[in-house]
Amino acid sequence: MQLKRLITIAVIAVSLYACKEDNTAEIDYEKEEAEIVEEEKILEFGFDINNYIVKRDTIQRGDSFGEIMQRNNIGYPNIFQIAEATKDTFDIRKLHPGRPFTLLYSKESEKDSLPSPSTFIYQPNQEEYVVIGLKDSIHAYTSKKPITYVEKTATGIIESSISKTLEEKGLSQRLAYKMADEIYAWTIDFRRLQKGDRFKVIYTDKYIDDTIYAGIQNVKAAYFEHNGDSLYAFQFETDSIKGIVDYFNEDAKNLRRAFLKAPVQFSRISSRYNLKRRIAVYGYKVRPHKGTDFAAPIGTPIMATASGTVVESTRRGGNGKYVKIRHNDTYSTQYLHMSKRLVEKGEFVKQGDIIGKVGMTGNTGGPHVCYRFWKNGQQVDPFKQKLPEAKPISDSLKVKYLDHIKPIKQRLDNIFFLEADPIQPENTITEDLNIDIQ
Repeated sequence: MQLKRLITIAVIAVSLYACKEDNTAEIDYEKEEAEIVEEEKILEFGFDINNYIVKRDTIQRGDSFGEIMQRNNIGYPNIFQIAEATKDTFDIRKLHPGRPFTLLYSKESEKDSLPSPSTFIYQPNQEEYVVIGLKDSIHAYTSKKPITYVEKTATGIIESSISKTLEEKGLSQRLAYKMADEIYAWTIDFRRLQKGDRFKVIYTDKYIDDTIYAGIQNVKAAYFEHNGDSLYAFQFETDSIKGIVDYFNEDAKNLRRAFLKAPVQFSRISSRYNLKRRIAVYGYKVRPHKGTDFAAPIGTPIMATASGTVVESTRRGGNGKYVKIRHNDTYSTQYLHMSKRLVEKGEFVKQGDIIGKVGMTGNTGGPHVCYRFWKNGQQVDPFKQKLPEAKPISDSLKVKYLDHIKPIKQRLDNIFFLEADPIQPENTITEDLNIDIQ
């Protein structure tokens, strides 16, 4: 009887110990799970936002860095010190209305009667940001948000226009510009597309922080059936030092001409080159017009129609603000009446680079760019010139190019035309440029 009682007590003790063991394990698991949750970070601009009080705002018209700091309890002596310490990295005077900024406060500052931020973060655009540390060791640096590139394919069959086709498929109109003005500008007249023309493209979309769509990064390859012709286009870098990229067909022939047709997109010609022009306001006297006027709203970007070196960037008389580019020993181009010049004398610019903005400076009756074309030192009508083709691919690069496009062409050929073809992402590459500050 005594033995039976001892066995019963022992069994109860073991059971209680086992329950205790299980309970401890459960507590430890809960503790471990809590620790995991605590370790999760919400990173933004390289900071764990959980560790800060975050205040977001937007630069207002008339705002200055000093005013923003004073509103947030940082005095003038400290503002001057911050400006001096960070001037080599960021000019605090360059804050643009409408751009967002973020202030980070340490959580301990909640106890202060007049809390002041430890960090100021300014976003000059969607991709870049500037971080200024306001406490202790004052410092500043610039960085970029993580960029993700998603390669996609798409097809389309023209019913009325390429813009309509892209709209119906939910594709960016930027594709129309890329194909019309960059790839097939000299081989297809997109104003005369025919019903039944069709295209295939392999292109790359750009995303910021995985969620913010930032447009089409580039078109890797395209195929267009037009007027009975099959036209391939493959992107290829011909000069890595200058970053020159061109489009070539399957036989390595350059699809571009040396010059773009116009220095502005989606514009109209308001006045052509005319040496016998008469103007009523001048009593119908002959006043030669040695340029081609492209009407466009003020602020419209003006592109260099060919690669070359800026030889003039100034303001003079009736020309207003203008830029002149020397392309080679034969050709130069000039762009008049700008509201803003964006390049300086001596700069090398590539075809398509933005060199200024449309304006009304100098003698002009409305917003436009007067495009002047020089051949052997004389101003001529660019539309009556037999313009040279773009630089052909070198013999040394041709073999490399043909090897490069072989798998791309095979992939392009294997894309089938469908009326309601869904866009399929092919490949995703993330470029994380954040600096993680602990």
